[in-house]
Amino acid sequence: MFKRKAFEKLKEWKEKKAPNYSALLEGARRVGKSTIAEEFAKLEYKSYIKVDFANINKNILEVFDDIANLDIFFLRLQAATGITLYNRESVIIFDEIQLMPKVRQAIKYLVADGRYDYIETGSLISIKKNIKDIVIPSEEIKIPIYPMDYEEFMWATSNNSFHILRELYQLGKPVGNALNRKMMRDFRIYMAVGGMPQAVTAYTQGKNFEEIDEVKRGIIELYKDDFYKIDSAGLIGRMYDSVPAQLATDKRSYVISSATGKKKIDKDFERLYDLIDSKTVLPCYNILNPSIALAQTRDDKTFKLYLSDIGLFTTMIFNTSDKTDENVYAKLLSDSLSADLGYLYENAVAQMIVSADKKLYYHTWEKKGSSHYYEIDFLLTTKTKLVPIEVKSSGLGKHESIKEFNKKYSMHTAKEILLSQKDIGNIEMLKLYPIYMLPFILEEL
Repeated sequence: MFKRKAFEKLKEWKEKKAPNYSALLEGARRVGKSTIAEEFAKLEYKSYIKVDFANINKNILEVFDDIANLDIFFLRLQAATGITLYNRESVIIFDEIQLMPKVRQAIKYLVADGRYDYIETGSLISIKKNIKDIVIPSEEIKIPIYPMDYEEFMWATSNNSFHILRELYQLGKPVGNALNRKMMRDFRIYMAVGGMPQAVTAYTQGKNFEEIDEVKRGIIELYKDDFYKIDSAGLIGRMYDSVPAQLATDKRSYVISSATGKKKIDKDFERLYDLIDSKTVLPCYNILNPSIALAQTRDDKTFKLYLSDIGLFTTMIFNTSDKTDENVYAKLLSDSLSADLGYLYENAVAQMIVSADKKLYYHTWEKKGSSHYYEIDFLLTTKTKLVPIEVKSSGLGKHESIKEFNKKYSMHTAKEILLSQKDIGNIEMLKLYPIYMLPFILEEL
């Protein structure tokens, strides 16, 4: 079992909210929800019962035919599982709760009863699709579960450099060429493997990158199978497949028709929202008028999509055959691929921002007298100020957009940040950081 930050959120729930609320772990499939719930139950409770509605035997399923009388229900559940429950010392896990909407509706009464704690896990959009005929319990604390972030990946791989990086960031001094090269290579390993626990497990077990790639392809196919179950036309799967290609071509926003290959219709918006609800992609919305209240001026019709896991993204951009050649990964780790991979680094940044529980926003505006436009890759806030972020894959290149943004919004900007593979530094008012320093920037905001 890997160390996960969600444990701390669950501890906070248990200490402050559990008597009155259940915990609902939300996220895409294979991000570790079930494992996190069960490991937490083992560590924090005297006993627990895990009911997996995706793989439940008939005897246990029959227990849920009648839960009106909770005294009888709990006795039958203990008899069916052979596990004793203790008042205020036990937790019941409802795994894949979306498959049993009536049980989810009953959470209100189970929580009110007060004898035990409850953890629910839900995958993909079926958790939303299966609630139309039930009353959603307000007695839920939702805890988002993401793929492993960079710090969790370093814990898993016994890399103890993260606290050193934090100290170097706080000093604000260059880390030095040799150390920066090593740290960037470590980060590129994370980009290659990603944060899906199965892929990380394969890496820690010494599997080669072709074998790790096979694990990731299996997850991608699992997602597509899930999409097909709710959209037999296969268009949600096409929308998912289209994400890397649309970022690679530097589109100003995600274009539905480019993914589906046909004229956009109202049903396509529903499919798109289903894709976003699946948590397999991360929406990044264009801000029309940058201010401290970013959400107030977001354009819901102009957005980009990123994948929720950088490892899956890496597999998809090199998806030209049944497997990705080991040499491709070797060149990626050594930063010797000839392709411009700025969009790969952008996706890594998007994932880190979301993992820090922050929303994704960007900003575009037209250049005067030109058909081109300026673009800020990501826009964050700190207290009452804006923090524009630009991402480069290798060198510093031109950073015209962020300069123009500062001219336009200097009174509202705290600092401008350029993330690349280069060491800590400055270009006038522009702060330069290697991309692996982003988690510490986010901690300060």
